[in-house]
Amino acid sequence: MRNRTKSTRIVEPRRRLRDLGFGIGRYKPGRYNAITDVKGVKVGHVTLHRGEGRLVTGRGPVRTGVTAILPNENPFYDRLVGGAYVLNGAGEVAGVTQLTEWGLLETPIMLTHSLAVGRVADACARWMIDHYPGIGDYEDVVLPVVGECDDSFLNDAAGVHVSAADVHQAIETAQSGPVAEGAVGAGTGMITCDFKSGIGTSSRRIPTDGATYTIGALVCSNWGRMADLRVDGVPVGALVEPEYAQMVKRQRNAGSIIVVIATDAPLWPTQIARICKRASLGIGRAGSSAAHASGEIVVGFSTANRVPRKTKRMTHRMNALLDERITPLYEATVEVTEEAIINSLCMAVPMRGVNDHFVPALPLDRTSALLRKYRPPMEYLLQPSLTRLPRSIGPK
Repeated sequence: MRNRTKSTRIVEPRRRLRDLGFGIGRYKPGRYNAITDVKGVKVGHVTLHRGEGRLVTGRGPVRTGVTAILPNENPFYDRLVGGAYVLNGAGEVAGVTQLTEWGLLETPIMLTHSLAVGRVADACARWMIDHYPGIGDYEDVVLPVVGECDDSFLNDAAGVHVSAADVHQAIETAQSGPVAEGAVGAGTGMITCDFKSGIGTSSRRIPTDGATYTIGALVCSNWGRMADLRVDGVPVGALVEPEYAQMVKRQRNAGSIIVVIATDAPLWPTQIARICKRASLGIGRAGSSAAHASGEIVVGFSTANRVPRKTKRMTHRMNALLDERITPLYEATVEVTEEAIINSLCMAVPMRGVNDHFVPALPLDRTSALLRKYRPPMEYLLQPSLTRLPRSIGPK
């Protein structure tokens, strides 16, 4: 559904961070380096991109969309253990109150723009009712989990162009495998550190004594000023700012970021909340200070334990990782969050939106040159002596 116009002309080929020859952290990514490396997780996007020129509320230009993250095939009856963490609350995730109270996720996780939260929640609830007709009758009602970021610099936000059909399409077309990144879905109109961004994702595989766990992040990234941006510790934003400062027209750009964490490690709700808290370190490493008007909210879930809605039993058993074994997951969470943010920048194209507002793309050739100059090569970082795991969690 993405229209290619002169405002989305690709200046240079877009490539993910690892395709540029760089990676963040020491754990290896999964097959797709995406949240969908966690078995059962699917992602779907609907992208709305139409119109040019002056803003006419209700008509456009439109630069927005919706993203769906499905935690499993049947979240209503096979509920997953979940949790959340709010670093700064100048944003919203509808449904997060019940999620943190019960420690259970029972709907898809939806992402969109700020003024569309109600419409997306309503449409997601309707989709759930259509697929589970007992909802609101002999079954409980549902409160869909819907996160938002503000895309009004590029999008006719007040026009609320996301429709129920768009929400249903995002859910129904969600799939495993590679995930589209950059200016797609909920990320269509998003901006990070004055560069075009949007959706980004990354994953890691964590070897332990008895198993290898996978953890993945998907972000809708929309925060910060150019000087804030850091890529694996290199102040890329400050170094390129002299070349791009004249393009920065935004005066109000605190923005927000929503992070979704998925893992197949067996965890309790409190442990998932602690995992979500560590995602904020990844946000900080990318350069965010969680500004006053910015919302940094993290939602997470584990696919390892499913809590049935219907059972004749009085109890339900779940496995959980011992707290003493959880530190590698913390480290991997920081890695995937930071790399997902950088991927959202690397994959986004330049965009012109409402009132001819223009946002450039992160210059990849310049970024690559700076990383080569200021950071050790990946081969050095991956030397065994620097990546040896504690004995209790190391690979056999």
